[in-house]
Amino acid sequence: MPSSPFRALFRRPASLLILVLLSAAFSARADIKVGVSDWPGWVAWYVAEKNGYFKKYGAKVKLVWFANYTDSISALSAGQIDANSQTWSDTMAPLAKGVPVKAVLVNDNSDGNDALMVKPSIKSFADLKGKTIALEQYSISHFVLATALARNGLGFNDVKIVNLSAGDAAAAFLSGRADATVVWNPWVNNIQASGKGRALFSSKDMPGLIPDLLVARDKAIETRRADLVGMIKAWQDTQRFIHEQPDRAIAIMAQVVGMKPENYKIFLPGTRFFSLEDNLKALGPATEPTSLLAVGPVIAQFLKDRKLIEGEPDLARGVDASLVEEALGQK
Repeated sequence: MPSSPFRALFRRPASLLILVLLSAAFSARADIKVGVSDWPGWVAWYVAEKNGYFKKYGAKVKLVWFANYTDSISALSAGQIDANSQTWSDTMAPLAKGVPVKAVLVNDNSDGNDALMVKPSIKSFADLKGKTIALEQYSISHFVLATALARNGLGFNDVKIVNLSAGDAAAAFLSGRADATVVWNPWVNNIQASGKGRALFSSKDMPGLIPDLLVARDKAIETRRADLVGMIKAWQDTQRFIHEQPDRAIAIMAQVVGMKPENYKIFLPGTRFFSLEDNLKALGPATEPTSLLAVGPVIAQFLKDRKLIEGEPDLARGVDASLVEEALGQK
C-alpha cells in the first residue's frame, strides 16, 4: 500500500526532531567538564566564560562548580570530570596512585595570600621558639610553616602547634589564645587590619611552591585536545584582562563567590596570575628553580613525611607543557 501523504507530513517533522535531539546530545557530549573551586586563579575561569573567550577560541567548556574543593579532586580521579582546578600538592596523591592526570596549565602562584602571622612582640624567628601557633594541620598552611621554620633553623619541635580550621585559627590568634597563626586571605588581611598581627613569612617568600593548576585526565588530553588548547588560549586573554581591567574582573569573580567587589579586592595582590610565557618556565625542566618539576620533590617529601601520600609520585609524567606550546604556536 502506498504511504499516506498525511503520514509523510508527520514523518518529516519527526525525523527533524530526532536530528535536533541527536545534535543536542552530541553538543552536550562535546563539552569538556572542568571543575572549579573558590580560589582567585580558578574563579577567573568565569571571567573567560563571561567575556566569551572560550567561544572565541572554539573551546566547548562546561565549568562545574565545587563548593567543597576536595570533592573536585575525587571527581577528577574518578573520571567524573575531564579536568580540574587543583594545587600541585593535591595532585601528588593521585599521581602516586597511578591516576592518569597531567598538569597542563599553571593559573597562578600564591604570592602573599598565605602567611605566618605573629603578634607585635615577635620580631624574628628566634622569638617564635616555644610559642603557640594555630593552623589547619596538613593544609597549605602546615606546608607554609614547615618551609618557614626549616629556612630559619627551626623545626616543629621548637613550637607548639594547635590544630584548628583556618577561621578558628585566626579567631584564636585575634583573641590572644595563640601567639601566631598560619592562614590565608581574607584572614591575613583581617589580622593586618586589626593591628594585632603582621606577616613574619608568607607565600611571597617561597616562590613556585604554591602553584594552582589546571589538571586534565590523559583521556581528555587525547580526545579533547582542541578544547583544552582553546581553553588555554582563553586563559591568556583572561589574565591579561585581569591585569588591565581589574575592577571589571573583580566584579565578575566576586559575583561568582557571593562577595562584594570591594571585599574581593584583597585577594588579587596576593595572587600572581601566570601568562602562557610564564607557563613555559613553570611547566619546564627541573633546572628552572620555580618549575613544577623543581619544587615537586620538596612538596612530595613534606607529604610523605606526614604519611599524606603513599608511594612515589611520578612528577615527570604529571606535567605536560605541549598544550601551552601549541597555544603559543610553538608546536
